[in-house]
Amino acid sequence: MSRRHRAEKREINPDPKFGDLVVTKFMNAIMLDGKKSVAETIVYGAFDVVHGKSKQDPVTVFHSALDNVAPHVEVRSRRVGGATYQVPVDVRPERRQALAIRWLIAAARKRNETTMVERLSGELMDAANNRGSAVKKREDTHKMADANRAFSHYRW
Repeated sequence: MSRRHRAEKREINPDPKFGDLVVTKFMNAIMLDGKKSVAETIVYGAFDVVHGKSKQDPVTVFHSALDNVAPHVEVRSRRVGGATYQVPVDVRPERRQALAIRWLIAAARKRNETTMVERLSGELMDAANNRGSAVKKREDTHKMADANRAFSHYRW
């Protein structure tokens, strides 16, 4: 991490099909080895499956899944007098979105359907309905923060 100045935020373009910046960020997170067209195929294919199964707008399902996965508090390590405490802190909105995207993709990759399109669509629909392993990850994070609430006075 550079001490000179903060890194500039890169400007990203909205995705071509839905015109949504968050979908583009999601695609970029799914992308491996710079293969954007493969990531687009996976995301749009998953959105088609979600639309076919739930008969709802896939972008609204995607946004509700992200909202259900995004954590509100997390724990950060803080050293005080030789002891390390897990201090609960609120999550900034940008980090909240980044964590939600990361957790959704990790949970989708761990599922055992055959193609990534099926895995991603299943995880998106589960997260939109408040179940699935990405939502469980958020619950665990909240439980950890709640259990360490006694150390919240060490917040900085």
